[in-house]
Amino acid sequence: MGFFGSVSESPWGLQSLVRRKQVDSAHSKARGDQLAKHLSVFQLIPIGVGSTIGAGVYVLVGAVAREHTGPALTISFLIAGIAAALSAFCYAELASRCPSAGSAYHYSYICVGEGIAWLIGWALILEYTVGGSAVARGISPNLALFFGGEDNLPAFLIRRHFFGTDVIVDPCAAILVIIVTGLLCVGIKESAIVQAIVTFANVCVMIFVIVAGSIIGFQIGWPGYKLANGYFPFGFNGVLSGAATVFFSYIGFDTVASTAEEVKNPQRDLPLGIGIALSICGGLYMLVSAVIVGIVPYYLMDPDTPISSAFSAHGLHWAMYIVTAGAVAALSSTLMGSILPQPRILMAMARDGLLPSFFSEINRTTFVPINSTLLTGCGAAIMAFSMDVSQLAGMVSVGTLLAFTIVAVSILILRYVPPDGVPVSASLQESADVETLPQSSQGNYSEESRVYPNSTEHTVFQEPQNSEEKADFLEPDKRVTASLENPLILKEMHDSGHNRKSMDQKRRKAAALSISSVCIGVLIVTVTASAEWFPSWVRWFMGVIGVLSLFCGLIVLTMIDQDEGRHSFGHSGGFICPFVPFLPVACILINTYLLINLGASTWIRVSIWLVLGVAIYLFYGINHSRLSEAAYEPTSQADDMP
Repeated sequence: MGFFGSVSESPWGLQSLVRRKQVDSAHSKARGDQLAKHLSVFQLIPIGVGSTIGAGVYVLVGAVAREHTGPALTISFLIAGIAAALSAFCYAELASRCPSAGSAYHYSYICVGEGIAWLIGWALILEYTVGGSAVARGISPNLALFFGGEDNLPAFLIRRHFFGTDVIVDPCAAILVIIVTGLLCVGIKESAIVQAIVTFANVCVMIFVIVAGSIIGFQIGWPGYKLANGYFPFGFNGVLSGAATVFFSYIGFDTVASTAEEVKNPQRDLPLGIGIALSICGGLYMLVSAVIVGIVPYYLMDPDTPISSAFSAHGLHWAMYIVTAGAVAALSSTLMGSILPQPRILMAMARDGLLPSFFSEINRTTFVPINSTLLTGCGAAIMAFSMDVSQLAGMVSVGTLLAFTIVAVSILILRYVPPDGVPVSASLQESADVETLPQSSQGNYSEESRVYPNSTEHTVFQEPQNSEEKADFLEPDKRVTASLENPLILKEMHDSGHNRKSMDQKRRKAAALSISSVCIGVLIVTVTASAEWFPSWVRWFMGVIGVLSLFCGLIVLTMIDQDEGRHSFGHSGGFICPFVPFLPVACILINTYLLINLGASTWIRVSIWLVLGVAIYLFYGINHSRLSEAAYEPTSQADDMP
């Protein structure tokens, strides 16, 4: 069923957009195409940390401190970490409730609808492909430092112009992508071990920076904190601006959610893996930034190599090689974290029929989506080899922020308007309807079944046939004492059930409208806050409308009860997101604001990709979806389906 009601009630053009698939519940039968469950929390933490801590931290420290925060850079990392934690809370609940491959695509398909899910999955494909290619092209310049410059690299690794054209190819980047792809094809257990080793090396380098920098700081008296213009030279607005910039250094923990199907105990390990990984990243970021801005005044920091230059300024020139090794390790682990989720998203989309089944093939030896992994690796290798993707790097953020936003919306839907229908094939529904009709002793359908052919809210009482049955029927501990001779009781029970259902439907509609009001209000507020070219009176008018829409929806969600169906949604016993609806709404607001401010050029490029995705969906996915011929049965009858 759709977000606002039955799919059959939606206009023809919206039917496919709002249809929602069933969550893989704890009672569902295991399919034969499941991924192997090899991961525990001890493998998930390195995957999360390695995918999050990239080489950006080795550069961001200098650029953000010089331009936005000054010595208060640590506060910016703290604010950004708290903002990222909002999304992490939402991911933790959905990952433990719906532990299947696909991450945000999977969650949005269950909670929001097929159309939005397709766009999220399509955007994530772009994110991981471009992100992996950009990371791979950043490794070779760092490797060249160990050889004394790029000219001293082996001939087959040197960047060069392609046959006299302006295209600069990077063989080293392509080779690295191929190596990582081969590793991922071997198996998730083996690739997780390698990623843990590389991530450990990166963390060791960051610990070296913290310890060695602290020793220098105590020796020289932390000159970076003894400035005439104080701790906030750019004011608190500068701190917030810096937080918006460094927020993207926390992107990557969602990779943990993409491995949900391969986790042994997802209800326990997925929330722990996401939470611990994000906490480690935030702690390392804040400690490194606190040390570096303390030993070198922010206005003297090198914006390109802040950490290496900080140690060189105090005579530790050899530290450059350690820092460079950390950057290479960070880029390598991030490359693995970029390529790992994409095959699983392609596999999930193919399982749902939105892509050809070719992408859902699983190797019976390694239990990995082999076709999707190979195709992903080849695509990323070609891009890394032949394209300078630095201009496309902003597109990486769009997919992530869209996913973060829709995951927060999914939490609101799960709590207030969880799916109340189970998709089944039309033939299965017809057979179920026939089998559930009450029959008489002669095998004919009873008169009551003709009166209430599809109702689940009436009760048919058989009159006792002998003295023993009459005694049992009249026992005081029985739930209902009635007979067919008193039809008023039956009518009262039917009316009571009908009233309860009517009240629940009204509550669900009010909740759905309130969630929509919140989303519309957030969009108007963020656009108004960012569109400085609008006349002031237009911004004030739109701002008032947006704030009213946002707060009205939030107040209604706060006042009405959450749906009882949330307790039986998916797997039970996992993490529960706190402070609903306030936490998800804050998450939606932050991510939407960052999305709006990514820039027009980024959105133009992303729009081209999304339009291509819409065309593929309209010409293939909409007709091949597994839900295209599905009918919906109430969730309460799901267990009775044959």
